[in-house]
Parts: sequence; structure tokens; C-alpha cells
Amino acid sequence: MATPPPARAGRLDVAVLGAGRVGPVLGAALRGAGHRVVGVHARSAAAAERVAALLPDVPLVTAEQTTRADLVLLAVPDDALARVVADLAAAGAWRAGQLVVHTSGRAGTSVLAPAAAAGALPLALHPAMTFTGTSLDLPRLASACFAVTAPPVLLPVAQALVHECGATPVVVAEEERPLYHAALAHGANHLVTLVAQAAEALRPALAGADGEVDGETVARVLRPLLQAALDNALASGDAALTGPVARGDAGTVAGHLAVLRERGGTGTAAVYAQAAEAALGRAAESGRLAPAAAAAVRAALGARRELGAPSGAGERSSG
Repeated sequence: MATPPPARAGRLDVAVLGAGRVGPVLGAALRGAGHRVVGVHARSAAAAERVAALLPDVPLVTAEQTTRADLVLLAVPDDALARVVADLAAAGAWRAGQLVVHTSGRAGTSVLAPAAAAGALPLALHPAMTFTGTSLDLPRLASACFAVTAPPVLLPVAQALVHECGATPVVVAEEERPLYHAALAHGANHLVTLVAQAAEALRPALAGADGEVDGETVARVLRPLLQAALDNALASGDAALTGPVARGDAGTVAGHLAVLRERGGTGTAAVYAQAAEAALGRAAESGRLAPAAAAAVRAALGARRELGAPSGAGERSSG
């Protein structure tokens, strides 16, 4: 087990409230920067094991005990954050001059108002990455951005903490946090569903005579295509769109919907239709698709709707 680095001037006593996948990793990153992690509040055996792996020798403490630290890192679910802050305020736990940092993507610093009313200094730092809750996450911080929201006087402090975690701070205004978080969730969370559905639909197509195909084969087929599509979309936006919708191949779109409804797995045809409609709208609006071709694709999608395909009802799993 690695030992924490020697303390340096300006280092803080840090406590982590919440031991899911995010809190212990960020605690370990701050410890690596020389801060002293003095306690973690964990609510389950699995969370305690995560703390032991990432922050050895750091004691488990109560939620109220975390507020004795110079910096309290609140890594709790979004829907629980306001209640946790308010409950600790009601207990008189917050102290003037301490830093209170939360990792929620949706909320800014206003959710920390009960702590700020006691004189605490509110910061909102959201890491725009997925976490495994293991040491594998620590080097990945170097390529991550953190959404930073803070009062102007505290913005340099917030940015410095992000740099100490090895990441890049990006300032997001308080009122823009909901849109910021919705954009990330739409891109990352829904991408997982799209990829899982594509893999499920592809599996029987790749199966041999014995009806079996391993997951790695499915991944090898999809990976280059998906990685190129992601890179191209990030670089070129809507101009990166390829495939039957972009070409106006209405017959292909109709055929895709038919086979996905029959064999694509639960909900896949519905999601395909909805995504195709969105892609069609953006392609037509940008002028990349001629009106006649757009109308043909729209008619194909409309015909499938009339047959009930996009509803998802009646679709069966291939598995």
C-alpha cells in the first residue's frame, strides 16, 4: 500500500462524506496532492471496502464528524444532496471558513446555502467522467474536465483543487448547471443504451451454426465503427452523420425497422425510429438532405409508426 506524501504548506484536512465510486477516488487524488484525508463516511460494507482499498488507514467516521475537517467533500447522490446539507446545518455542524465541496453535476452552489449561512465556503466540482471506484480512475483524471461553479472570490480555490486532482477545470455558471448535466447524461448515459442495443441485435447475426458468439467478437466488430463515429461527431458535429438516413435511403430505413422489430431485442426498433427521426430532422434542417429524400425517409418512419413499431410494444428479446 502506498503511503501518503509528506504534508506541505497550505495542505488541508479533508473528509469525504459518501463512499460510492466518486468520493474515495477524489479523496485519494487529493491525498496524492499532499492533503490529509482524515475520515470518510461510508454506509455499507462494500463502501467500506472501497475506502480501505483507496484510502488505507483512513478511519470511517459519522456524517457529522466529517464536518470537523477543513474541506468536506460531499459525494452523495444528486437527490440526497440538499437533504444531507440541510440535516448537517440543523445539527449545527457546519463551521465558518471551512470549504464545502459537492460533486453533483446538476447542482451549483445554491444547494449549499445552509452551509454557507453558517460561514462555510461553497464550491461545486463535477468530474465529467465515469468512475469504477478503483485506483484505475486516478490516472484517468488527467484527461478529465471538472465543471467548476463557485463565488468569484473562491473560483481560484476551486480551480486549484481541480488541478491538484490532475484534471482540467471548466467554469460553468450556476444557472447553466442543469443544462450542462442534461447534455452529459444524454450523451454518455444514452450512448451506453444505444451500444448495448446494437450489440444485442448484432449477436444473432454473427452467431455460427451452433448459435453462439462470444462478446469479444461482437465488440471487435462494433469498436472501430463506434470509436470513429464518436471521434468524427466530436470533431465535425452533424457533418459526421453517415448511413441510410443521411443518404435518404428510405427503403433501407424501413427494412432496418422491420428486422429490428422482429429480432432486435426489446425496445431497439423504437429507439432506432426515434434516433432516425432526430437525425433526419437535423440533416434536413442543415440542407444536407434534399427535401424529396427527407420526405421519403419520413414516410418510411411514419409507416412503421402506424404499424406500431416505435412504441416498443410487442417486441421480443432475441436472447
